[in-house]
Amino acid sequence: MLTPTKILVPTDFSEYSDRALAQALDIAKQYKSKVFLLHVVHEHVYSSAFDLALSEEAVRQIKDDTRAWAEESLKKQLDSFPEAKEVEVVTNVREGIPYEEILKEGKEKGIDLIVIASLGRTGIAKYLMGGVARNVLKGSKCPVLLTK
Repeated sequence: MLTPTKILVPTDFSEYSDRALAQALDIAKQYKSKVFLLHVVHEHVYSSAFDLALSEEAVRQIKDDTRAWAEESLKKQLDSFPEAKEVEVVTNVREGIPYEEILKEGKEKGIDLIVIASLGRTGIAKYLMGGVARNVLKGSKCPVLLTK
């Protein structure tokens, strides 16, 4: 039987990700697991800035602002779950291709369960998260729980 000690929850701050986090927190309370809440800033956010021929300083400022926004968003997402106070939660922001960074985080942290939303935000992003979940499912060495 699976008794996870380290649970990874990738988030795009959508309601689908909220459901994945709620599920992960329930599991974590039951097994006294540690939760790792991760947001990946897609590398295209920064490559677009270079395409606009912005200065290195401007691109660095965009990176800093984006990271600060993501860190604040992680905090807000956690604050909306009172039960998160009953579990040890570690937040992180990475940059790159989302599914690759999720798999790297899983390997680096010794994750034994990934809880991920099967869909993401709305519009095209909704289907991109679905692609992320599919690639995580294919590439993960540990069990993956898909939520909807």
